[in-house]
Amino acid sequence: MTCNSRSFFSGKFLRFILAGVAASSLLVVANDTPPDRIPSYVEWTQHTIAAASSGDAFRGMLLAKRCEHCHGSEGFSPVASTPNLAGLDKLAIWKQLEDFRARKRISPVMGPIAESLTVHDVADVVAYYGALPVFSDPQDNRSFPQMRSNPDHASVASRLISFGDGSRGIPPCQACHGPVAYRPGAASLMNQNSEYVLNQLEAFANGSRANDINMPMRTISALLADNERHALAEFYGSGMGLDPNSSK
Repeated sequence: MTCNSRSFFSGKFLRFILAGVAASSLLVVANDTPPDRIPSYVEWTQHTIAAASSGDAFRGMLLAKRCEHCHGSEGFSPVASTPNLAGLDKLAIWKQLEDFRARKRISPVMGPIAESLTVHDVADVVAYYGALPVFSDPQDNRSFPQMRSNPDHASVASRLISFGDGSRGIPPCQACHGPVAYRPGAASLMNQNSEYVLNQLEAFANGSRANDINMPMRTISALLADNERHALAEFYGSGMGLDPNSSK
């Protein structure tokens, strides 16, 4: 009777230990699984598009005075690492500002500025920048276009922009950004600074920028070789995006 009691309690205790180990294993697995990361809170609904398109450009001009130090008085920056905003699609700028506001796109400079804006302010600012002309002004000090540091890169970039690389699953850049580097709703590259383009490609590639919905830019940028990212940045930064088939 004593032996049977010991066997019973020993078996019960063993089952208890094994259950605890199993539960611990489940907790480890659960903790090792990274939570789903939402890249952006922007949802393109009819309401969202209407809100982003309803801004007052004149009021946006007044609000944008604080932006001139970095982005230039006419939306063209004198620094190649800072993006040009003149003529950008309103929806594209609106999304980025909303992502800065929600800290889905991290920037120690843009974060606090975007957070200080109301939703109405954002719509006004994007209306202003979207309406700015992109032709050159003899009195401005824009850095665009830049010289190509490696002319041989042009053919590499032209191929990627027009055809992509099917063997690696890379679609042509123009599929999203347009045949002349402009497409409504997407970031315009036809008047964008080379260093800024390169910095963003590298940020997408290493995951430090992750606000692209469905991860198209993170996926593509990671598949590109370093020289290909440089080639694309130089190509767009030199103003050749208006003619992607040109490699001269």
